[in-house]
Amino acid sequence: MPYTLEEFAADCKNALSKGNGPAELEEVRTYVSKALQDQDMVATYLPPDCGEERRVLFEDPDLKFCICGHVYQGPKDGNPHDHGPTWAIYGQADGETEMTDWKIVKPANGDEPALVEQTSSYSLKPGDAHVYHVGDVHAPLRNGPTRLIRIEGEDTAFITRTPIKAA
Repeated sequence: MPYTLEEFAADCKNALSKGNGPAELEEVRTYVSKALQDQDMVATYLPPDCGEERRVLFEDPDLKFCICGHVYQGPKDGNPHDHGPTWAIYGQADGETEMTDWKIVKPANGDEPALVEQTSSYSLKPGDAHVYHVGDVHAPLRNGPTRLIRIEGEDTAFITRTPIKAA
């Protein structure tokens, strides 16, 4: 039976209505995994020929979380970053993302960015979903076309993030 965007959003809202701690975010991560398994949802909201790298598919007016679809046509390298005052859950639908986690070794101070050191690296493959809590620093590397679903605690296009630089 198909998993619709409306059902997906309602499941996420139900979980996040209880809070946004580790247990609730893990519950949302399971819904991201469920959405990734629905080929109709992936085909509808993450078409391989999409001309936009990031599209907000749903934004909850009350809780402010949003469901985004990301379609990258070719390689893309991301710098270490956090999600400011919010969290994110990445779900790999197609392709592969090499993700690197970092830890802050020197906090940002005035005009100086936070300095980070790499702690781990892993691949997100189709069907994988990963939670990034508030303050988690990571960097994606995509060597080819990729498609993913990302849930954000609030729309990151409108928030201030910590300036970060590799030590």
